[in-house]
Amino acid sequence: MNFHAFTAKVSSIFMLTCIFCASAAAQIFIGERESFPPDLDQIYGRGLAYLCQIQKENGNFEGHYGDQPGVIGLCIVAMLASGEDPNTGKYSANVKKGLNSIFEKTNKNNGYIGNSMYNHSFATLALAEVYGAVDDSRIGPALNTAVKLILSAQEKNPKGAWRYSPESKDADTTVSGAAAVALFAASNAGIAVPEASISKALSFFEACRGDDGGFGYDKKESSNYQRGAIGALLFLLASRRDSPIRAGASEYLRKNPPKNDKDKYYYYGQYYAAQAFFQEGAEAWNSWNEANVSRMRRSQEENGSWNGQLGPAFSTAAALLSMALNYRYLPIYERR
Repeated sequence: MNFHAFTAKVSSIFMLTCIFCASAAAQIFIGERESFPPDLDQIYGRGLAYLCQIQKENGNFEGHYGDQPGVIGLCIVAMLASGEDPNTGKYSANVKKGLNSIFEKTNKNNGYIGNSMYNHSFATLALAEVYGAVDDSRIGPALNTAVKLILSAQEKNPKGAWRYSPESKDADTTVSGAAAVALFAASNAGIAVPEASISKALSFFEACRGDDGGFGYDKKESSNYQRGAIGALLFLLASRRDSPIRAGASEYLRKNPPKNDKDKYYYYGQYYAAQAFFQEGAEAWNSWNEANVSRMRRSQEENGSWNGQLGPAFSTAAALLSMALNYRYLPIYERR
């Protein structure tokens, strides 16, 4: 373990120890507390209870995409975000089962997790968030190897970004967003991530930026809410708040909200939009967050799930993570 990783690990353990020693009722927050929906704990708890209910003994989840390591990773992150001790707390067994599944699906030769860079990136994000928080000696080496694969895939890609395979020669903004966020999370955990890697990723997004301020899939066309949220978030995480590209993307989000929760990628979009509005600042976050929690309250099923077309595990995890910034326990959710 290098010095940066060691210090990040110690810092994470210290922060989490402080949090977990406090009473759950105290609702300790990292950063200044803003508005907090009064029934959020109940909504969030029901969602996590559902995920625990549909998790199998092998760590996978029931339903469409429930066996994909990227989805498993997002479910783990949703559990971590609640603030329970991941080693001894309410969801510790579920977190450990999920991690076992991710390790089982990792290529032992090159560290590739699953069968696509979507899966690899979301699983890497989960590894970065559990690093220093979960007592498992496999996490550090796996995270280092996973990051190296993301960086290697970008180096081989003429567009300086990512697509479905580590060998891809083309790129799109959705896979690239997942990979870049994983790199930001890994950097927070103390893993070395070259600044040039982030700059190249942002340059690809700039090349895909449309006249409306949004982003196309692989070129300047067909902007949508999900890609607008991804682009806005990346520029904010990279401390490019003053960039006109960031400002245009944030404005695009405000002008083009999703029509309803029946959209195929609705919960996926809210997952990214929550982070983008939070990073933009308190004023933008408060109004968006209130409306989002209200929508999630109405659309939550009786069994605690959210029913999206991408499967119950993914939809529920993404819905929960769109509200998890109210808790702010995770390093990736610290405001820049």
